[in-house]
Amino acid sequence: MTKEKELLVRIGMVRYINTAPIHETWKEQVINPAWQLVEAYPAVLNEMLASGEVDLGFVSSHEYGMRPERYQILSDLSISANGAVGSVFLFSRVRPGDLSGLTVLLSSQSKTSVFLVKIILEKFFQVSPRYIGARVSEAQKKNVAGVLAIGDEAIRLKREGSYRYCLDLGEVWMEHTGLPFVFAVCAAREDFLARCGEETNRVHRALIDCRDRGVADLPRICTLAAPRIPMDVSSCHTYLSGIEYDLKWRQAKGVGNLLYLPERHE
Repeated sequence: MTKEKELLVRIGMVRYINTAPIHETWKEQVINPAWQLVEAYPAVLNEMLASGEVDLGFVSSHEYGMRPERYQILSDLSISANGAVGSVFLFSRVRPGDLSGLTVLLSSQSKTSVFLVKIILEKFFQVSPRYIGARVSEAQKKNVAGVLAIGDEAIRLKREGSYRYCLDLGEVWMEHTGLPFVFAVCAAREDFLARCGEETNRVHRALIDCRDRGVADLPRICTLAAPRIPMDVSSCHTYLSGIEYDLKWRQAKGVGNLLYLPERHE
């Protein structure tokens, strides 16, 4: 095996606008032939990290909680919301408290958000809906009462305004727990760390640097990201200003609560 092959680092990056400060800066400034960026939805990245198809990157808090012995969280990096997040919504045709026995469609793109909406509905609202997994675009065909949508798709659906009720799940979580909600952490596989610890540290430092540069240059980042939705630059700036990209003790405690609650819930 060549040295280049030994040093190849496959880095998972979530394909959502909420990663734009890190993602756009990385694409512009990080040039290293040994670092391969792998872009995918959260659920896909979860599977790729678990199977060893990527070595490190952003994955759902749920994935880390399911297999913590396989991973090590890279410090001071997350995708979090200290209240309303603006891109993880439960849309409903009836009041959320009236969803018992009705069908709620769950996007398959993020396991963390699926667990979150179940906690919110069953623990906080005390209702027991019937859940189905499907693409959000199939909601009308399946005639569901509620829809969990995340990421860019959720932002578009919110802008359309076709549902009477819209719950921002980050906001509901904060109201009931008093803690930020951590949607994703940056984690590395333990077996990769054992082989390539120094290279992992270099990637980690590069991600932190991209985050700091991207957040400091947010107005310009928004001009690059907003057309993807599409949304106006001002709305994009408001949205991304509400996302937190560090990982301090309050976010870490929020992760702990999320990992604990599903066990009680089941």
